[in-house]
Amino acid sequence: MKKLLLVLLVVPAMLQLHAEVDPNFYIFLCFGQSNMEGNARPEAQDLKSPGPRFLLMPAVDFPDKGRKMGEWCEATAPLCRPGTGLTPADWFGRTLVASLPENIKIGVIHVAIGGIDIKGFLPDSIPAYLKKAPTWMKGMLEAYDNNPYERLVTLAKKAQKDGVIKGILMHQGETNTGDPKWAGMVKQVYDNLCGDLNLKPEEVNLYAGNIVQAGGQGVCIGCKKQIDELPLTLHTAQVISSDDCTNGPDRLHFDAAGYRELGCRYGEAVARFLGYEPKRPHIDMPKLIEVPADAVTCETTVPGNQFPKVDKEHRAYFRIEAPQARKVIVDICNKKYDMQPDGKGGFMAVTDPLVPGFHYYFMEIDGVRFVDPATEVFFGCNREAGGIEIPEGPEGDYYRPQQGVPAGQVRSLYYYAQSTNEWRHAMVYTPAEYEKGKKKYPVLYLQHGMGEDETGWSHQGRMQHIMDNLIARGEAVPMIVVMESGDIKAPFGGGDNRQGRSEYGNSFYKVMIDDLIPYVDSHFRTFKDREHRAMAGLSWGGHQTFDVVLNDLDKFAWMGTFSGAIFGLDLKTAYDGIFTRPDEFNKKIHLLFMTCGTQGLDAMINAKNTVEALNAQGIPAQYYEATGLDHEWLTWRRSLKEFVPRLFKK
Repeated sequence: MKKLLLVLLVVPAMLQLHAEVDPNFYIFLCFGQSNMEGNARPEAQDLKSPGPRFLLMPAVDFPDKGRKMGEWCEATAPLCRPGTGLTPADWFGRTLVASLPENIKIGVIHVAIGGIDIKGFLPDSIPAYLKKAPTWMKGMLEAYDNNPYERLVTLAKKAQKDGVIKGILMHQGETNTGDPKWAGMVKQVYDNLCGDLNLKPEEVNLYAGNIVQAGGQGVCIGCKKQIDELPLTLHTAQVISSDDCTNGPDRLHFDAAGYRELGCRYGEAVARFLGYEPKRPHIDMPKLIEVPADAVTCETTVPGNQFPKVDKEHRAYFRIEAPQARKVIVDICNKKYDMQPDGKGGFMAVTDPLVPGFHYYFMEIDGVRFVDPATEVFFGCNREAGGIEIPEGPEGDYYRPQQGVPAGQVRSLYYYAQSTNEWRHAMVYTPAEYEKGKKKYPVLYLQHGMGEDETGWSHQGRMQHIMDNLIARGEAVPMIVVMESGDIKAPFGGGDNRQGRSEYGNSFYKVMIDDLIPYVDSHFRTFKDREHRAMAGLSWGGHQTFDVVLNDLDKFAWMGTFSGAIFGLDLKTAYDGIFTRPDEFNKKIHLLFMTCGTQGLDAMINAKNTVEALNAQGIPAQYYEATGLDHEWLTWRRSLKEFVPRLFKK
């Protein structure tokens, strides 16, 4: 009686266990090397779960996702191991979910190792292969206890308690390119799987994806033929075409769009074999930015690159290759633009119309700021920066080299400053005629702004072309122009920076008087008196001009500021009250010229108010306004054009 009771208890339990195998749960084994492992970084649409109908039995633990090896979970990238990328299996599963009836679930088991030889999946060959495996692969092998085949089979047997294995997906072969035994070894792997898992070959195909072609330039393009011919050796093999699947710049791995396309093709092949009409899941296609035919490559673009470009509306177009990036930004003119993926591993952006002239810009990939490698590099914003020139029309010819206009020289020189015991760098412009005679020249000391350096006026400002054109037209006296770093390359450090009491950049003042001026006067043919010496500067360089000139009135007779940082100027007390003594000031300073734009920061600076206050004090300061412009190089180019013709003339 007890035996009968035991039988009655055991049989229902066995029947219940058998009933847990769901015939509508279709399981697929996925194995291979890096393209099955997944090399492209998943994007937002790849990270969103398609729901409980697409499941993954992880082959390793995923601590950050709470996944346990051997326990089913919803399938979202990455499927292979933590830190891997998008794989064809991702969109294979999504395609089957879209194509098969709603009562059918899809499960995948995924074991792949970048660069692995097919021998790494043959039980008899694995021990010898492990001894020869490269060092960089050892960690990946250890993740599968140094036996990826055994891990795949162990999990597959566990999965067979829940569902039915319906197919095997493989993407492997690059490492075996040109190996005549490869097809036979693939057949051995397939036969082993069928034998170990009691699979019927006629019901379980092997789906082999082809390699990156890259328009015939794929790194392993020689492997394509041997994969295409795999069905000659294994009659249950179907080859999944990779024709026109996009790839990353290495021409070895697909990009995200390529993995999606290849994955969908795997899914379509399986759906057809199972007797269903394939349906594609929705894929968010990149919003391609159309570049108009009138857009031209910028003059600041490094030769060999097509972008950045600018169209006739002054919109700028940027592009960068970043197949692994999640978020890419271009930051220009105080506005950040999200760059859009183009589906080919690149990102593009188009800006709003930009003001003509020169602008700094940066790019960011996943929060890391860098200089666009396709543009010339300029020093600005306290660091090397990208730059773009938005072209003006003929009105900008004054800062462009002109045919028939003799060109001066911009010299790069180093001099030793005794006052600071250091070597320093300066740029010096000499007019075209300088080399032809023995005459002497007046000197303009021209300073840049905060966070820029001595190359700014010649590189960003086009100073030399402005000078050449003015001199050639007889509008300016031929002169030497000297540009130094001014010790304001580093970020603003705070402190007392009232006019005459500056802490930021004041180390330059002694260098200017004791070292730079004497060096220039001893190495160039200059007039050495104050009547032939001027100083001007933009932004903080304008602040320095006030500090240097007004504290050394015996050294200069001409001065100018362009968008000068002349904040909180107390006309009664600043510079020992010199502005309260207009007769003395006017006798020593022949020109005080101040300019400003009318937008943004320049509207706040409002040099016009300062000039009006000086005029009210009896000082005939002059003013020029760059209408519609902000704190930018076009303002300062125009300012220099207006300032220089006024110099050294009485």
